[in-house]
Amino acid sequence: MEVLVYDSHSYDRTFLDAANQGRHRLTYTTAQLDLQTAALAQGFPAICCFVNDQATAEVIERLAANGVRLIAQRSTGYNNIDLAAAEKYGITAMRVSYYSPYSVAEFAVGLLQTLNRRIHRAYNRTREFNFRLAGLLGRDIHGSVVGVVGTGKIGAVFARIMHGFGCSLLGYDVTQNPDCLALGMRYVTLEELLRSSDIVSLHVPLLPETYHLINRETLALMKPDAFLINTSRGGLIDTDALIETLRAGRIAGVGLDVYEEEEGVFFHDLSDRVITDDTLARLMTFPNVLVTGHQAFFTREAMTTIAETTIRNITDFEEGRENENILRPRR
Repeated sequence: MEVLVYDSHSYDRTFLDAANQGRHRLTYTTAQLDLQTAALAQGFPAICCFVNDQATAEVIERLAANGVRLIAQRSTGYNNIDLAAAEKYGITAMRVSYYSPYSVAEFAVGLLQTLNRRIHRAYNRTREFNFRLAGLLGRDIHGSVVGVVGTGKIGAVFARIMHGFGCSLLGYDVTQNPDCLALGMRYVTLEELLRSSDIVSLHVPLLPETYHLINRETLALMKPDAFLINTSRGGLIDTDALIETLRAGRIAGVGLDVYEEEEGVFFHDLSDRVITDDTLARLMTFPNVLVTGHQAFFTREAMTTIAETTIRNITDFEEGRENENILRPRR
């Protein structure tokens, strides 16, 4: 099957080619999918997208006119795809419903530890042979109250790691995970979780009901010495409200692997350009904020699973089989 792979980098090609083994004809482009680049899909029955590719209703209409019948999303999140439009125009959308939850959960812990113990600041100091400890004071994670917002596969792994640190666990989710209950997690309202937690980590998908889940009102509930970690989706946090909170000194630290306006910024080298996103630039001036470029998923194990599942999705579609990764609009 002919497949156009949007927003592809050398590492995408390495893992997809290894998984494909010549089964499909993959054509790679570094362009992100949008209304203009949809024209590149002319003659391709399938395209492969990533998290910042924009498969809006207008884009999908254009893709359908170009002959596209499959959108294979090589990620778990799919809020960038208008599923109602895909159904309307007869395009099947599929995703990678599962890959290593350890990749993201372990990275969230890494962000937390880096912030708490000021490892990033210590690294920069010692490279200049400054070995003073002033300003690097952290605190024991052991004994902390950890709030896990979203206790699916990744949230459950994060909870298990924090349980191993000797933390007590609070959870917020629409359903209670038996694995988390076995760890002693107590499910509470979001308000109680935010008021009581020393550490809050976000692991929910971006949906209309979770958009700006962390906003001016909910941030005001958090302890002033609490840490906030987001390795899920940038749109979960109202960034302007977060900056207000940081400026007022009402939070200990923030670790972000995602950002709500990351499209066109993350996954690109902009080191020789003027950054025009004033919000992101302001965010990165705070010494207690750590921003990484949406890399939490980026492990060998996760990339292998993502590539293998994507190729399986394309093969199943070509051969007329349905599988658990088909996406349908919410009714």
